[in-house]
Amino acid sequence: MKSEDQAHLAKLLEQTALIHWDELQVHFARGALIRVAEDINLVETAFSIVKNDTAAVSELQANHQIDGPTDADALLWAEQNPEFWALVIAPWVLIQGPVQSRG
Repeated sequence: MKSEDQAHLAKLLEQTALIHWDELQVHFARGALIRVAEDINLVETAFSIVKNDTAAVSELQANHQIDGPTDADALLWAEQNPEFWALVIAPWVLIQGPVQSRG
């Protein structure tokens, strides 16, 4: 991997944060949320999108590893207000979770 790619991955990792659903709802409403499956790397997935790696993104979509949350997901999360790992890749917000509560 090129050093510039490694630097970009590191920057994406720094921008990843835990965020509650109530702060993500607006992005769901505008159709900008992408849910990333738990079994793949959130940062590497974001990097594929940033690099416009259509082959990788198409494969993730075909394997249902990235998709939009459903209305049923949103209703459940509105009741529970769980936390998600989130990463903004404008205009998209990638989320992974919900994260199991700590403590």
